[in-house]
Amino acid sequence: MTDFIRKIIPNAKDDVLAGITVSLAMIPEVVAFAFVAQISPIVALFGAFVVGIISASFGGRPGLISGAAGAVAVIFVHMIQEGHAKGLLFDHPVENMGYFYLLAAVVLMGIIQIFAGLFKLGRFVRLIPHPVMLGFVNGLAIVIFMAQLGMFKENKKDFFGQNMRKTESNELIYNVANNQVKDITSNTVLYTIEGQSVKNTATNEEVFLISEGQVFDAKTKKVVFNVADKGFYSVKDSGVVKTTMQGKTLYVMIGLVLLTMFIVWGLPKLTTKIPAALTAILIVTLISIFGGLGSINVGDFIRDGGGAGLNGIAELSKNLNVAELWSNLPFNLDTLQFIAPYAFLAASVGLIETLMTMNLVDELTESRGNGNKECIAQGAGNIVSGAFGGTGGCGMIGQTVININAGGRGRLSGIMMALTLLTFILFADTYIEQVPIAALVGVMFMMVIETFAWSSFRILKKIPRSDAFVLIIVSAVTVFFDLAIAVFVGVIVSALVFAWESAKKIRARKRFREDGTKIYEIWGPLFFGSIATFNEKFEIKNDPDKVEIDFVEARVSDHSAIEAIFALVEKYQAAGKEITLKHLSEDCKLLLYKSSPIFTDIIIDDIDDPRYHLAANPEKFPKALKEYKF
Repeated sequence: MTDFIRKIIPNAKDDVLAGITVSLAMIPEVVAFAFVAQISPIVALFGAFVVGIISASFGGRPGLISGAAGAVAVIFVHMIQEGHAKGLLFDHPVENMGYFYLLAAVVLMGIIQIFAGLFKLGRFVRLIPHPVMLGFVNGLAIVIFMAQLGMFKENKKDFFGQNMRKTESNELIYNVANNQVKDITSNTVLYTIEGQSVKNTATNEEVFLISEGQVFDAKTKKVVFNVADKGFYSVKDSGVVKTTMQGKTLYVMIGLVLLTMFIVWGLPKLTTKIPAALTAILIVTLISIFGGLGSINVGDFIRDGGGAGLNGIAELSKNLNVAELWSNLPFNLDTLQFIAPYAFLAASVGLIETLMTMNLVDELTESRGNGNKECIAQGAGNIVSGAFGGTGGCGMIGQTVININAGGRGRLSGIMMALTLLTFILFADTYIEQVPIAALVGVMFMMVIETFAWSSFRILKKIPRSDAFVLIIVSAVTVFFDLAIAVFVGVIVSALVFAWESAKKIRARKRFREDGTKIYEIWGPLFFGSIATFNEKFEIKNDPDKVEIDFVEARVSDHSAIEAIFALVEKYQAAGKEITLKHLSEDCKLLLYKSSPIFTDIIIDDIDDPRYHLAANPEKFPKALKEYKF
């Protein structure tokens, strides 16, 4: 039986253990993204399960791990906020309407990704230059490292022991003078300030409490105003206030992180039969629990973020009734117009991150994935996830690297990750909440060390300056802006550098025939970038009455080149000189014939150079050149 399994799944043991390891490392990251997007952690975890299992089962890149990634979550933040506001303006107001818009956007996002796969857009990832890949990997490693540093911070508590909210002052609501709160129009005293207490002047009832420049509602315990410049101002909530850990909490965190990193580093030197990352997580968890260290665990992380823990069964059961789940969403043109821009952007960013991750796995495993198939699988995963109440997702490079480093190579590792994640959500939520955040941070730190292309420092002086510049700029843009922007910038800069270098390669060799005809033999690619240099090669005023331009060693690449040829011919004819053209490709000749009848007499057809056609259509000439008759 064992031999049979090995034949079907040769890497079964490593895939299973790697999948379990990745699922543990994924939970805090997905939960953090959920808080960013202002959705329930279960929604994000369920989305990670659905997208993960579908992409692992049917995707084009075994070993690639997909889930609810931050790149996608960030895109939907504003849409969710605006969706909540739109829902309250309905004839029958709907609370949490942003969530239902999110589901529709995720489904549309999946549809767009499927069409991208069907139209074979995934193949364009092969056009991404290697310096862009290196810059992307280095930048992402830095981003992951900086994200882990945030785990060394804890939520600051307010007057009531709640998470302190970061609030920005907006509009002046009340004037404050001599401990009296006055209406800004009538100057009537509405409240009096006694220490931290704000009392109603009519009833002497405590209405507000003041603490650290914020005014709290005495009943709801929420921040309603900011105190500044002798006034009460309306506020905009900007998130939870974080503060660096202090004392024992910090020392325990650092100690457990270092222990985790030591185990991950040292265990493979003793044995490779068990995954180092999973072993480290289990050992550190047991030490934390039985040692009574009181370290911050996954459960604390969720609750500090505003969640109620991993109550998976209770929350997921609500989404089984799909009709009821989607009953609040208005299916009309207004909804489509609202979600379409976000869905398109999320689909684009998700595919870019997924395909870049796929490229990285290709390099790490020395194999080749199918980008178009992966696009379709990602799209299908997002459609199913959105339909059943989950959020959108894409390939996750951090978890993918952990999977590869842990020995995961096949589809089983991704499937195991998804099933383990679902098991945690449904049945083991109490246990998984006990895992220290420090253990997961330690695993991520080791992943950063292994992911960063340290060789890039060594090769920077050895590669062309343009490639070095692209590598650095992509890394910087990834860190300070966004992955998708970084890739676009890298590809554009690389393309411009290539165009510039190609433009400098255009040459013109000049010679004369016995009859006095001047011949220009053009060498190099003739395209939009080289036409300026091309035009500089000709001396129209000083040339003889007969001129011949030979394109035997040139490749006419685009319409700009054709226009340049047309303009050059017109200049020679305007100067009263005879000009002929040789060795133009058939497509170029056709376009010139259509543009003007003058080319009928100046293009020479009796001499044909086979090298030109071979360069233009190599697939049509599989045999040696000497075997063809032209």
